[in-house]
Amino acid sequence: MRISDFIEQSFSNLWKKKLRTVLTIFGVMIGIGALVSMFSFGQGIQDNITNTFNELQLFNYVSVYPRSENNQKIPHSEDPNVPEQSGPYSQILDDDFIRYVTEIEGVESAFPEVRFPAMIRFNEEERFSLVQVLPADICQSGLMKLRAGRAYKPADSNALIISDMLLRRMKIKEPQTAIGQQIEISTLTVDLSLSNIPNIVTFLRGKGLPFSRESYQFTIVGVTEKMGFAGPMPVRSDVFIMPAESENMKKLSLTSIWDLFQSSQQQAKGYSMVNIKLSSTKYVEPIKEKMEDRGFRTFALVDHLEEIKTGFILMNMFLFAIGMIAITVAALGIINTMVMSILERYKEIGIMKAVGASDGDVKKIFLFESGAIGFLGGVLGLILGWLVSMLINQIVNYFMSRQGVPYIDYFSFRWWLVIGAIIFSILISLAAGIYPTMRAARVDPVVALRHD
Repeated sequence: MRISDFIEQSFSNLWKKKLRTVLTIFGVMIGIGALVSMFSFGQGIQDNITNTFNELQLFNYVSVYPRSENNQKIPHSEDPNVPEQSGPYSQILDDDFIRYVTEIEGVESAFPEVRFPAMIRFNEEERFSLVQVLPADICQSGLMKLRAGRAYKPADSNALIISDMLLRRMKIKEPQTAIGQQIEISTLTVDLSLSNIPNIVTFLRGKGLPFSRESYQFTIVGVTEKMGFAGPMPVRSDVFIMPAESENMKKLSLTSIWDLFQSSQQQAKGYSMVNIKLSSTKYVEPIKEKMEDRGFRTFALVDHLEEIKTGFILMNMFLFAIGMIAITVAALGIINTMVMSILERYKEIGIMKAVGASDGDVKKIFLFESGAIGFLGGVLGLILGWLVSMLINQIVNYFMSRQGVPYIDYFSFRWWLVIGAIIFSILISLAAGIYPTMRAARVDPVVALRHD
């Protein structure tokens, strides 16, 4: 028999038992649909995170921190532009350091990671938020995506960029209407250092608070989309201002939680962290070596790329394990269908063997029937998975859009997923059909012809 004959006969035999065949195919369809949806979701999350990292060039950043060891010895630097320093906390992340870093080859810019809590008052609404200090050149480099207005310029005075998420919390649905409007930022200052023990004791006695509040007026020049990253650090900020404006404000910086326990004199010595933006990832290691030679600690997201990939693999394996539950149930359905088919066609198998059909021919007939079930179930399951994924994607985006979140494709269908789903469905069906085909091949034609 030719392959076309086996295919034609398999579909013909399956069509004789329409209801049973449809129910079996439906089981395979559910299993493949669930597996495809799981994998497409995992791939969609991976694509969104990776694309965000690439768009924001987060792999091109190196974060620099001062050492915390009090007795650390700073190695001698051969760079004549680097001043000799010694003693504990001698290496300071200040403006001189930033100017030095920006002159290094491969460095596009450097800016301190400065955030502070504040109350934002606009349109008679007041909300608590984090304000991030971001230089104008970084703001204009494509780090943030603006929904309205523009990025502020160095020549701007009291300019501010706000997120559309915060505007929505303030009941502003159209970002464009906020451009040019005045907004008030109220900052808090607190001193919990040992040098402020009398005030702390007063506070503990319930007679006062070690806080003060200052208010400042700004003009909204731009509205940005909600970002998972405000710069290279995974902390979202809703308000952005320039360093020049920040220097004139009394505020409580939250670059590090340990800043709360430093005196104002210690905080004035420098920044807790400086972000260095590089023109290419090839400069990450050289810059890290330079900074570590000067006694600083460094962090680069690109160093953790393999760990991120491993996390994606583990997530896909978890989703695959969940999807395999439905596939296993579908495989049991195929085995049941094929065994029932053998019992019903017992005499037919005996006749085929009596007229010269070999055990291999009998096996091929039932394997092709199993494969046909897998093919139809795989194709329909792929369609079902795509429809369900698109429906879930639309529903999630509908509710997320009401919170100011831009449209995101949470599911991703790659060509290898489409082809792999069909091939995997066929292979699972063939595997499920092995036992029934072996049972059919063992049928004794003499006994089968006597079978009533």
